[in-house]
Amino acid sequence: MNPVTGTAFVYLSAVKILVVFGLLFLLIAFWTLVERRGAGFIQNRLGPNRVGPQGLFQPIADGLKNFFKEETLPPFADRALFLLAPIMAFIPAFLTFSVVPFAAPLPTPWGLLGMQVADLPVGFLFILAISSLGVYGLVLAGWSSNNKYALLGGLRGAAQLISYEIAMGLSAMAVLVFAGNLSLNAIIAKQQASLWFVLPLFLAFFFFLVAAFAETNRVPFDLPEAESELVAGYHTEYSAMKFAMFYLSEYSNMVTASGLMVCLFFGGWDIPFTSWDNTPPWTITKTALTFGAFWAKTLFFLWLYVWVRWTIPRFRFDQLMDLGWKVLLPSALAYVMFVAVAVWALERSGVAFGVREGSILAVGNVVLAFLFFKVLDRNRVLGGPANRRREAWHRAASGGGA
Repeated sequence: MNPVTGTAFVYLSAVKILVVFGLLFLLIAFWTLVERRGAGFIQNRLGPNRVGPQGLFQPIADGLKNFFKEETLPPFADRALFLLAPIMAFIPAFLTFSVVPFAAPLPTPWGLLGMQVADLPVGFLFILAISSLGVYGLVLAGWSSNNKYALLGGLRGAAQLISYEIAMGLSAMAVLVFAGNLSLNAIIAKQQASLWFVLPLFLAFFFFLVAAFAETNRVPFDLPEAESELVAGYHTEYSAMKFAMFYLSEYSNMVTASGLMVCLFFGGWDIPFTSWDNTPPWTITKTALTFGAFWAKTLFFLWLYVWVRWTIPRFRFDQLMDLGWKVLLPSALAYVMFVAVAVWALERSGVAFGVREGSILAVGNVVLAFLFFKVLDRNRVLGGPANRRREAWHRAASGGGA
């Protein structure tokens, strides 16, 4: 079956845009409830449970509250930039999801309909380009508010996003080198033909995961809005729907980052341990099942954001910047070089792309991961308490103190 073309493509694309972004709004709204109930579970309390059955209508109540709440404008703020900042944060956050494929193609009477808003041949570059625009929203919000806490939050946000954008791009570059393509659909097809890239490119996944937490300003990297230091950071002076737009932007970035991790490292909409979903003929059943597989993986990473938020304490800002520039950046750069040399050597040795090449790289990644965590950790965690006591004893015996 051929892809949809002509007038039918225009109308179906319009319907697809409305459905996809409508469902995205719905997911973001109710994921706030999941996060708050998850926080209650982790902290041994109930969380929201009064508005509707089990608190199910709490997101609707929160949305109505923000919609009808009074809009405030600080008297000394730059009015134009103050109003523009939430829009600059909101629009790029939602645009980036438009190139993420979330299911197998859907057969229609007019042809095959791709299950993504826009099937770009350079989909990953589009995500990097558009997501980097979100930093302008943070900077403008901090500067235009004429508030010292907001300004510090905006500056922190800009420094953090710029720093970790490089590490994220380099970690994904290893995937692009291995797959030999920039299209997310092509990367998914490559994983269906060999192994999920999380195995042969495990270190790239780890770098990408850490950078994704920093890029979305989530704990332990929520320094731009650290409540204990900066009140609420760059959106200290915002209220009502302007504040809600920043909130929606953060959650939309989480969804996009989670979906991107699934596409780059976990086979996208590929159903594990099966092959019937990899090739035509495409059916409605395949589309529905692959849709479920993609969102099951994505929801796992969204839950990981919640889990980490209520488990790991916040970094100091100097630790955050040191991790980005002194650890992730050089490590990701060296890893890209390793992958490029390994792929070139394997191809010169006659090992074509497939399960065999992926397995060889997976073994190499196990060794590299052990060395990376061993060197980075310096026996502080992997060595355990006994090792730390032994080091303290040696320091005391040498006159260095306990």
